[in-house]
Parts: sequence; structure tokens; C-alpha cells
Amino acid sequence: MTGPRRLSVPRRVTVSADSGDGRPLAIDARTVDAVRETWLVEDRWWSGCPLRRRYWELVTTCGRNEVVFHDLESGRWWRQR
Repeated sequence: MTGPRRLSVPRRVTVSADSGDGRPLAIDARTVDAVRETWLVEDRWWSGCPLRRRYWELVTTCGRNEVVFHDLESGRWWRQR
């Protein structure tokens, strides 16, 4: 028997972001219509492998809801759902 399966595993995504505030403007060439919410997660700061992510809950122009995050340590973007 295997262990529990992870739900909603993050996947790499291509994001065009505003150079000022870092707000996503497009996700995989789909234009962002609205930002619903943004939040910062900072964890494991006491360890040698800190976690710093800026999450964005977005709506694209085609009506799709997306949650993406910017890994502030690596600079990479990921789709959470």
C-alpha cells in the first residue's frame, strides 16, 4: 500500500508580471481580467530552506479562476489550481 496522494500538486506556469508590483498580467498567454486576492506566505524561516511565496487568486478573461504563486526564493511561478 502506498502513502496518501497529494492533491493539487503545483505545476510550473509561464507568467507575465507587472514590473512594479509583480501582479500577474497573463498566465500561459491568457490575459488576467481581475485579481480576487493576494497573500504572502513565509514559513521555515528558521531553517536552511525557507519558504517565501506570494499567492494570487485571479480570473482570466475567459472566466477561468486560477491560483498561482511566485516563489520569492527561486523566482519561479507555479499554478496551484
